[in-house]
Amino acid sequence: MANHSQLNFQDAASPIMEELMGFHDHALMVALAICSLVLYLLTHTLTEKLTSNTVNAQVIELIWTILPALVLVTLALPSLRILYMMDEINEPDLTLKAIGHQWYWTYEYTDLKDLTFDSYMIPTADLPLGHFRLLEVDHRVVVPMSSTIRVIVTADDVLHSWAVPSLGVKTDAIPGRLNQTSFFASRPGVFYGQCSEICGANHSFMPIVVESTPLANFESWSSLISS
Repeated sequence: MANHSQLNFQDAASPIMEELMGFHDHALMVALAICSLVLYLLTHTLTEKLTSNTVNAQVIELIWTILPALVLVTLALPSLRILYMMDEINEPDLTLKAIGHQWYWTYEYTDLKDLTFDSYMIPTADLPLGHFRLLEVDHRVVVPMSSTIRVIVTADDVLHSWAVPSLGVKTDAIPGRLNQTSFFASRPGVFYGQCSEICGANHSFMPIVVESTPLANFESWSSLISS
């Protein structure tokens, strides 16, 4: 989860998030190179006497046309690759349905019988010692790690957005429409997210908690909560 004075992303817990962090670093290096070039040209222009009688400079025109095009290509190709990876869902191991309400989430495990629950934020007054304020919920989403999880997202009333930064997922919840995304939790842990679409007065109080656990623990949990 996020910490005070944190400049980087949260620790990646899925291959998609690792790809996004790599693309961020790549784009940052490109931006740094462009800023350095612009700063050099500005400094050179302000400190040197510039006299030129050039009327027609095709070479310069080619450079300032081709170079930006190459920069855009170096950004577009990895970006498109990640977009296709995020949209690709092949034979998920588990399907989870997330329904946004004002101001809580309902979860349905469509592959399991009678496994549906509402997830509310735990008020600060009821929060156990050592837990995180405004992030803990009474019922976590438990998923098996090292499995492809498909999430079908919708809403019951207004626009919401289901987002978990460590897993690299963010999908809008729209009333009357089903959106889908997927993630692959590569390690065990508890990952926090929040509704990322302003949805009313208590928008800040509908957190998301995903717990990734080994398959045996997930099977025990699902049997216990279904009974």
